[in-house]
Amino acid sequence: MVYPTLANARATGNKMLAVLIDPDKARRDNLQQLAQYANDGHVDVFLWGGSLVNAPQSAYYLKLLRAHLDSVPVVLFPGSTYQLDPEADAIFLLSLLSGRNSDLLIGRHVQVAGRLKQMQLEIMPTGYLLIDGGRPTSVSYMSNTTPIPADKYGIAAATALAGQQLGMKLIYMDAGSGALNPISPDLIASVRNEIDLPLIIGGGIRTPERAAAALEAGADMIVVGNGLERNSDWLPELAAAVRGVSHRFDLVETPPVAAGVRGESSEG
Repeated sequence: MVYPTLANARATGNKMLAVLIDPDKARRDNLQQLAQYANDGHVDVFLWGGSLVNAPQSAYYLKLLRAHLDSVPVVLFPGSTYQLDPEADAIFLLSLLSGRNSDLLIGRHVQVAGRLKQMQLEIMPTGYLLIDGGRPTSVSYMSNTTPIPADKYGIAAATALAGQQLGMKLIYMDAGSGALNPISPDLIASVRNEIDLPLIIGGGIRTPERAAAALEAGADMIVVGNGLERNSDWLPELAAAVRGVSHRFDLVETPPVAAGVRGESSEG
């Protein structure tokens, strides 16, 4: 099960690294290299999905990745109802809370509810917040929604809190694939102050320094993708930065908890 691991990371201050793979950009040699890095302990979770995905190709490459993995889980990160595959371990069941497109809040969920039940995937209801990363992205275009402005900390925090109150198990904030700018530490900290759910941050994280900044601000897991599609050689350095933040959190008696956030929770 994936969610207990995420909840435990939130409770203990252990930081996690996820690699997002877009099946349309996957290559056999790159997948094999990423799988080896994961088997060596550098990756905690793989996410699988994209804004536009060729279904037959996606299924082929997902089986290829799974064939080379020892135990690292693969979680679907679907951009459409076509991106469901029982080969995965779990799914982030995304509700686009930052937009006002009802189809992405509940409409598509109704369409695939029966299929998901049959697949018996571990389902993690996830509040998805798209944050302005400095330029239009595939996510904003395909979802027909406007990102939350990068400097509107209060809006982002209130939206995440609403997701928690609605029963979401996770909050995923994303600047989008290929974002110019990552989500700022100040915005991450503002959201962390309002919620006690596991918080995932993605988009624009292309250096170990950016990864560490997001984690130190309150993220429990960071997601990288674009920067690894052509060259995965820097993944061990990135993983070392993630482990370094976890180590600094381990040096205190209890995990640092932002003001106003409960020190313990059954959900993380």
